[in-house]
Amino acid sequence: MTITNQLATSNVIRVDGVNFFSSFPGKPNHLLAHRLTLATRRVQTCCYGETSLKPMTHVTMHETETISVSDGVGIVRFLKGKSYLVTGATGFLSKVLIEKLLRASPEIGKIFLLIKANDQESANKRLYDELLKQIHGSSYEDFMKSKLIPVLGDIAQENLGFDSEIAAKISDEIDVIISCGGRTTFDDRYDSALSVNALGPGRLLSFAKDCKKLKLFLHYSTAFVTGKKEGKVPESTLSIGENITSDLNIELELKLASEAVRMFHGSEENKKLKELGMERAQHYGWENTYTFTKAMGESIIHNQRGDLPVVIIRPSIIESSCKEPFPSWLQGIRMSAPLILAYGKDHIPHLLGDYQSYFDIIPVDMVVNATIAAMSKHGCGNVPQLKIYNITSTSHPNPLTLGELMEFSQQHLLDSPLRETTKELDRIKFHSSIESFTFSVFNTIVKQERETNNGEGEAESHTPLSMKGKRKLKYFESLAKIYQPYMFFQTRFDDRNTRSLLQEMSMEERKMFGFDVRDIDWESYIIKVHLQGIKRVVFGGRSS
Repeated sequence: MTITNQLATSNVIRVDGVNFFSSFPGKPNHLLAHRLTLATRRVQTCCYGETSLKPMTHVTMHETETISVSDGVGIVRFLKGKSYLVTGATGFLSKVLIEKLLRASPEIGKIFLLIKANDQESANKRLYDELLKQIHGSSYEDFMKSKLIPVLGDIAQENLGFDSEIAAKISDEIDVIISCGGRTTFDDRYDSALSVNALGPGRLLSFAKDCKKLKLFLHYSTAFVTGKKEGKVPESTLSIGENITSDLNIELELKLASEAVRMFHGSEENKKLKELGMERAQHYGWENTYTFTKAMGESIIHNQRGDLPVVIIRPSIIESSCKEPFPSWLQGIRMSAPLILAYGKDHIPHLLGDYQSYFDIIPVDMVVNATIAAMSKHGCGNVPQLKIYNITSTSHPNPLTLGELMEFSQQHLLDSPLRETTKELDRIKFHSSIESFTFSVFNTIVKQERETNNGEGEAESHTPLSMKGKRKLKYFESLAKIYQPYMFFQTRFDDRNTRSLLQEMSMEERKMFGFDVRDIDWESYIIKVHLQGIKRVVFGGRSS
């Protein structure tokens, strides 16, 4: 029996006696059924306020909106037979993207996955452990192996760390490069962030220019890449000397980082390089090392791309999948999780932030769908333009606020706590200064330690903390400082390119690749989807 025949199944998936329908007529259902069995039995309400697990079949028409009556962007047609090189292949976003590409188009070509490892055997193991084993059942493994090719490499190295034979093979075959690799720690070492986030895209772009039939270079950035802005942030390119000050000299920044490496050693080296990155970022008007070096990377792409068609995807805070491949897919402790865990697990009812500030999050599957639509639109026109898409939620009339995020979390955690306790969660208090926040957290930890030791009474400011308590306080204070720019966030993102792309899509494409943020019911998404994802991460696969 051929792989194609093995994958040709009915549209109906039966899971625990319930029928679910694939959004891809005639396409394989093994994967969806497998993941639904494992993960979605408790999630019966999606982020659109429905009571169905049909992936992305709900399409809401909004005022003044039109839908293409033709075949739209031509997504399915574009995907068929195309081959890709994907960097950052074992990251959360890449996994969801790869899964969707294979499920939406089994006739896809090959996907070369750039994997950082010591040798090819280690790269193969990482592919199996971090991708195949996580998102597919055994019946799908042979199909996956026929499509996914792990390639030993590193975007921090010249020529991407490829040997000449591998480089030649890839450059002959690929149609699209997807630049998904990056270092995402806000206060990362400056030398490391510069090498990967700033220079990495340039190295990948150099390789792209040698690819024989390349149709598109697609790069993932971040919506916060423009630095400290007020008002509405447009989908415009970044370039030193234009909308980035000409005082910024990337060569000088590299020299500063190299000097710090030579000057410091051991743990002090790590500390100083982290401090240097934050200092340089804030000096030039960025919140942190991550967004600053991502801005440099975008600028390099803009200046060096020549006539190569380029798409830059700028998502905001990427969180749990809304629907695909199953609701609540989340990898690791991401941006909102530390806030929710501090409250629900550590019982710290204090937050440095503004209740009314925007908390711009976006489900990972919406980012993936928008990516595939943009890739299909710009990958077949041979137009040498650079197009930017903000994939964000504050661009719409129903943005989530920080206060709502915490209220929805409290609402759920009162009924389903993260730890066994006889105490109810206190209502969270928002603080406008780091001093007020730190003082309140200190008193809370002291009180918790007294209760643990069977003591009574309120905490006093001169009461000493245990070593564990001091570490806890230091962690929460550090977290508050790092997150501070996003806890008082009043900026909104313009997404006219993204809205225009959505309007070009046909009704069928919207069913298969929808990303209309206006349809999200935030209360339902946070409580019934996102918190379940966080719980699975915390409890190792269980949502409660």
